Amino acid sequence: MKRFDNYTRFLPWILVLAGLPLMVLLLSTLPSRTLLKESLSLLTLLAFFQLLGLVFWSRVTGWAAMGMGIGQRIKIHKIIGYTCVTVMLFHPLFLVLPRCFEAGVAPGDAFITLVTTLKRGVVLGLVAWVLLAILGITSLIRKALPMTYRVWRLCHGLLSISFVCVAAWHAVDLGRHSQGALALMIIAMTGMGIFFHVQRTIVDLFKQ
Repeated sequence: MKRFDNYTRFLPWILVLAGLPLMVLLLSTLPSRTLLKESLSLLTLLAFFQLLGLVFWSRVTGWAAMGMGIGQRIKIHKIIGYTCVTVMLFHPLFLVLPRCFEAGVAPGDAFITLVTTLKRGVVLGLVAWVLLAILGITSLIRKALPMTYRVWRLCHGLLSISFVCVAAWHAVDLGRHSQGALALMIIAMTGMGIFFHVQRTIVDLFKQ
């Protein structure tokens, strides 16, 4: 029962990180699109915010998961991480999937045009995708990597922060929600994540 209570104590953080972007979207005046496009956009947005939120209830800021054991934190971290990484890796395909149901450019042609357009926002998106893929793969094969857990944890944190920074820049530079309250929210949370991570990394280095 105590373990279940700890998990339910963690639930509000997930709801907050889902509710804040949803509330901003409901209050926004963005042009309406098809249900499929809006659903895929919302799925990607929520996955990004949950990945961003992992910083705030990991060991970097233990107060966000106060009362939970290390094992419980790791378990939830893995569930959210693997789920949201998978969703985010499909993000480029989500952008062209609606083309399957529309007249005009074929989905394959639209995808090639998308990934070969050398605009800053597109390049940032491709870099973020590569960082996320590396992050996911190294997490899956952690025990097979020739490094200690401490070194892997440091690399994992640096990869996570690198991905969040580049992905946030991509979203603000190119995304449909690149202006207004949502952009400010992304910038503010990313900045706080960097601050807490650097702070914790410095503490760990002094402990060694």
